[in-house]
Amino acid sequence: MKIVADDKIPFLEGILEPFAEVVYLAGAKTTAEDVRDADALITRTRTKCNAALLSGSKVKFAATATIGYDHFDLDYMKKHHIAWTNAPGCNSSSVAQYITSALLNLAVKYNFKLCDKTLGIIGVGNVGSKVARVGRALGMKVLLNDPPRAANEGEAGFTGLGTLLRNADIITVHVPLADDGNYPTYYLADDEFFDRMKTGAFFINSSRGEVCDGDALGRAVESNKLAGAILDVWENEPDIDLDLLKILDYATPHIAGYSTDGKANGTAMSVNAVAKNLELPLTDWYPENVPQPKDPLIKAIDTGDFERDMLSIVNRSYNLADDSERLHHSPETFEKQRGNYPLRREFHAYTVEVLSEKLRSALSGLGFQLQD
Repeated sequence: MKIVADDKIPFLEGILEPFAEVVYLAGAKTTAEDVRDADALITRTRTKCNAALLSGSKVKFAATATIGYDHFDLDYMKKHHIAWTNAPGCNSSSVAQYITSALLNLAVKYNFKLCDKTLGIIGVGNVGSKVARVGRALGMKVLLNDPPRAANEGEAGFTGLGTLLRNADIITVHVPLADDGNYPTYYLADDEFFDRMKTGAFFINSSRGEVCDGDALGRAVESNKLAGAILDVWENEPDIDLDLLKILDYATPHIAGYSTDGKANGTAMSVNAVAKNLELPLTDWYPENVPQPKDPLIKAIDTGDFERDMLSIVNRSYNLADDSERLHHSPETFEKQRGNYPLRREFHAYTVEVLSEKLRSALSGLGFQLQD
């Protein structure tokens, strides 16, 4: 039994070796020759599982330790009886943490109150649903747009795209990448999309790079149609648009979902799926060695400025401005920054000592532990 795995998937080494030969390779450099005699693959988004990689191989199962699976050629895999799985929801709390930091950083940078703003969320699946809870915890009005869900569940609770674009002060996108079908998302955010947005609004994309036309976003920002924008995902990664990078408020190297918790979840889901498919004697596995944060107790300072106080607390767990500064300083190391991403635990790993009821309510809504 042979398994080929991406060498950047954490917590994996040593887990499957008692039952199979495991070969670790750089995801983007994995070749057809590498997988020719493999029974299964454990990948990330950099490994394109298509005919070029899989033709002539004995691969019968592929798992990706990510939410997204647009790097899988599903038509080819179905035709050749290659089963697959992704890790839905594995890093949804991580992305919600990222958006929390994004919203608070924007509020402090531009000196506005989040309670006066409307958050528009496009795509309300595992990630978007948690981002909605973030918006509400921070006191924002929240608009939800999800055509597939609205079609299945009814229109109640959902907002049409046009209404959302006209009314949202901050729009964040959480959709899969699809270039066909009933709900295509390729270049969803194009010139027309930005033209329809409220003047002075902000745009955030942490879904897939090709969901947004980077040239259109650049025009919208430079013309002052938008007040600003944040990107975590890019067209043509890792060869990102350096001109666009310069004009964004914050820019990061596709790490919104890179919390240590999210990585552990994705690895566990992939390992358990491979074990089940290959009938290996391993069930309900989860990493035992997830490291704890260096300073899990946060003593909050309550100045009465909600946005600044919340940002100060959230920064103790994660501050996207730090990741943004690294990318701006060294965009050529995009892949290295992803591959060597530092420890980031999610909100639930921290306990906050705080007295203000307003802060306590918001922090509880975000998932922090509160000290009595």
